[in-house]
Amino acid sequence: MELLAILLFASIFLLILYGYPVAFTLGGISVIYALLFLDPSALSALPPRIMGIMSNYVLLAVPLFIFMGIMLERSGLAERLLETMALLFGRIRGGLAIAVVIVGALLAASTGIVGATVITMGLISLPTMLKRGYRIELATGTIASAGTLGQIIPPSVVLVLLGSVLNVSVGDLFAAALLPGILLVAAYVLYIVVLSWLRPQQA
Repeated sequence: MELLAILLFASIFLLILYGYPVAFTLGGISVIYALLFLDPSALSALPPRIMGIMSNYVLLAVPLFIFMGIMLERSGLAERLLETMALLFGRIRGGLAIAVVIVGALLAASTGIVGATVITMGLISLPTMLKRGYRIELATGTIASAGTLGQIIPPSVVLVLLGSVLNVSVGDLFAAALLPGILLVAAYVLYIVVLSWLRPQQA
């Protein structure tokens, strides 16, 4: 049984490296190994499980958040928001990096997903930051950290999935995550301000 688990993990790892979609890899390998090495009657529990997940209305928020993220990216609203914030904080040393963090927080509060935020911010702000003399370490670190705010700032897809799995109120999770998310944004901004003051060559 231990060898089976190692083979299963190795197969998943190899298929993901070859570029197969993660969802099909996880589901397909599991079904194939169940048919080959387990009693096929064990698969009878699969349809009720799938139906139970499909009838979970909490998970309906996930595709809607992703749709909202795509709309923000395609409409150019994120670009205009970043330009506005850059004008607002432009006079401060490290102002563009602060603008990236705040726009990342606003996008996280709008979409709740990480990927769209990181891609959007990377495409828009990284060339501008490098042009204005920001060090590559500070620029990429700011974009990466601002992009991950979508995991904690409500409405977060991660919190929606967590609430669904643990049978906890999603509203309570959102309320609990709001203050830590704001504190995280404040900590990022404070770090950029202090770093820009101590090492002006960074920004």
